[in-house]
Amino acid sequence: MANKPIQGEKRMFMTGNEVCAYAALAAGADIMYGYPITPQNEIMHYWTRLAPKYNRSFLQTEDEISAGFTTCGGVLSGKRAFTATAGPGNTLMQEPMSMAEMMRIPAVFIIQQRGGPSTATVIYSQQEVTMTCYGANGEGLRIVYSTANHQELYDYTIKAFNTAWKYRFPTFVLGDGYQAKMRESLTIYDPELQGIQMVDTYPLVGLPGKAGADRDPAHLRNTYNTEEELYEVVKDLVTTYEKFAPEIVEHTTKECDDAEVVILCHGIVSRAAVEAIGELRAAGIKAGMFRPITLRPFPTAPLRNVVQKAKKLLIVESAEGQFARLALPSLYGLTTPMETIFKPGQGITSDEIVKKIKDMA
Repeated sequence: MANKPIQGEKRMFMTGNEVCAYAALAAGADIMYGYPITPQNEIMHYWTRLAPKYNRSFLQTEDEISAGFTTCGGVLSGKRAFTATAGPGNTLMQEPMSMAEMMRIPAVFIIQQRGGPSTATVIYSQQEVTMTCYGANGEGLRIVYSTANHQELYDYTIKAFNTAWKYRFPTFVLGDGYQAKMRESLTIYDPELQGIQMVDTYPLVGLPGKAGADRDPAHLRNTYNTEEELYEVVKDLVTTYEKFAPEIVEHTTKECDDAEVVILCHGIVSRAAVEAIGELRAAGIKAGMFRPITLRPFPTAPLRNVVQKAKKLLIVESAEGQFARLALPSLYGLTTPMETIFKPGQGITSDEIVKKIKDMA
């Protein structure tokens, strides 16, 4: 038996779900808690096939509510624990996600978005942006990475465990049905050989010694009886989140230095945008792309810097404005004309983006 799931680095041809399972193994995840739901099922399948070879564990729960809470419980016991879900499973899991925010439980959630509303629609979509960033009661004190390809699924699944445990906020990897099911090439690697040191995990409950005498007591509360008490705790959480946000926030750009038209998008849609930019530039149209990698926290300052220099802005997403509603507060006060391509539950091609931008001229 190999000591490590990934030896060195290898080129592989995998589905996105398989990538997530390998990345969690490479990150040293101890246990996955889960309940089946398409399109994330194969993360569980690959994990249950691979994990026993490396003394890792899996627990199938009775539903997604339980999967979320057991993930939180695993983390509280000191395990590097995670779960994965989609669509209505994401809906059900919002209660434990909210608790993870309030108690600063560093759980990792992988979300493979699917169409909605309601159940049974298992196709591609980007319609879980609002729910993943701001679902449940609370203030959205989460870290959300939106991935665009399989290499990023691998990289950011590993990174999510470190981000969660370093900053003590629940951390999400937001993929989608296309990324979950399609196969493409990527390089998988042993994080240590890439200079990535995994953040140590530790138990948050059941600590040795007497609280208040031998050690500081651990205040892990999710229940408050007065408005004043809740106010103080939430304000402290918000302050802590905002302090860490500049260290966490990530974005990428393409051809933005002289861009007259900026395409604003996230996730897999950015691949169509990159292709469109090549066609537009060949046609003499100075187009660029801004893509937030973290949807929470959001890269407000760099986005404003790019958009205020452009003549036009095009927001593109496979949802009816969920990403736009997330981005627009960052653009408050700017007068750059804006148009949109909103296609809820449907993929977007480079041809559609090219046509739209030519029509905007």
